[in-house]
Amino acid sequence: HVRKNRKPLTIFLVNGVKLQGVVTWFDNFCMLLARDGHSQLVYKHAISTIMPTQPIEIFEADQGDEVPREE
Repeated sequence: HVRKNRKPLTIFLVNGVKLQGVVTWFDNFCMLLARDGHSQLVYKHAISTIMPTQPIEIFEADQGDEVPREE
């Protein structure tokens, strides 16, 4: 979802380094992070935390799927 919509991310590595950018490609072991015309290859085993810079919806609710509120 964040790759297809080109949502910017903040990624913290296990050594404390903070990276920011947009994921342009990934596979089972690494991802390509782009920012300001440059790309960085980041190995997934080095990632500690991934935070989107904007809120994202993980689940898209259909209009008929609304859960009634308890009052």
